[in-house]
Amino acid sequence: MNETETILQIRRGTNPAETQYQDFQLRYEEGTSVLDALMRLRREQDSSLAFRYACISANVCKECVILVDGEKEYACTTRLRPGRMVLEPLPGKGLLRDLVTDTVPPREKL
Repeated sequence: MNETETILQIRRGTNPAETQYQDFQLRYEEGTSVLDALMRLRREQDSSLAFRYACISANVCKECVILVDGEKEYACTTRLRPGRMVLEPLPGKGLLRDLVTDTVPPREKL
């Protein structure tokens, strides 16, 4: 790996007890968001990759919040970096698949 590559290590699966990490290698391009990279990965490498977004305006919809290197971040505004980045679903939420968690507040389900 060199300074023009990024490895996205993404937590995959539907059962929290049985998830595993999968590495995806892609070309680093300055200014690319993590969400842009996820969309490129799904389009070019693995169409089964699940993540959530509903972009109307950056940082407004809050649909793309995930853990990036252990920190809660918006995938649409977090910039891709060269090297390794670890992407995980939000903790404390029901895991649906890969990076998608049940984010609906309990009262809204009623």
